[in-house]
Amino acid sequence: MRIALGTTVIIEAQAPSEHAANAALAAAFAAITAVERRLHPARAGSDLSRIACAAPHSSVGVAVGTWTLLALAQRIHALSAGVFDPCLPCAPGRLSDLELLPPGLSGSGRYGVVPHAPLALDLGGIAKGYAVDCAIEALRTHDCRAGLVNAGGDMRVFGAEPREILVRQAGGRFAPLALQDSALAVTDPLAAARPPEHRGYYTRNGSSSLRRCFAAVRAKRAAVADALTKCVLFCPEECADRVLARMGATVLACA
Repeated sequence: MRIALGTTVIIEAQAPSEHAANAALAAAFAAITAVERRLHPARAGSDLSRIACAAPHSSVGVAVGTWTLLALAQRIHALSAGVFDPCLPCAPGRLSDLELLPPGLSGSGRYGVVPHAPLALDLGGIAKGYAVDCAIEALRTHDCRAGLVNAGGDMRVFGAEPREILVRQAGGRFAPLALQDSALAVTDPLAAARPPEHRGYYTRNGSSSLRRCFAAVRAKRAAVADALTKCVLFCPEECADRVLARMGATVLACA
């Protein structure tokens, strides 16, 4: 257990030996640290900071993981008719103003993006789930046969046996859930324990009013579950249902 991503991160690993498990845990926490460093919205040198500082229509080289996450964010942005948009209102650009260059065309030997308007990206509404996914992949790479990563409401598990967990419901109640080879995200923007620096609840479709005040979503990947809780909170119900169906996710609770 460590503090990262503005919350408590718990990682469990089942491996052939204690040495292998310890190596897997170290790699998983290193993966989370790398995501935190790349995707910090204001830290000098981060991918998001360099995008924010770039002149419109100029190419910016980014890590493949950043490019992949932005592609997922753009897909959910399109499916939600622009409701899911991790661009802060302090700059005029929206996620649709960011062009993702095909691999090899950035001119920098990396994946590239082109902002066509000033952008202030804050991926707080999806990045924590993505970091959980990266940690899970690190565990798998180190030959773990089962594992769990829980980052303050964003969780993913893998392994042959289901994991019995308690899912927090609206109003602070808990309900049991068997989770296997899947992810769960719980979002409560009104919770007192929510990290004060978190700015991942902005929407840019003309209204940022909450339609619901609590959401729990299950999906195959934690990044998807994390982002879709925002769609449940802000989208009209018909739109939210459509986005979840297209992404293969399920609402477990909302209020």
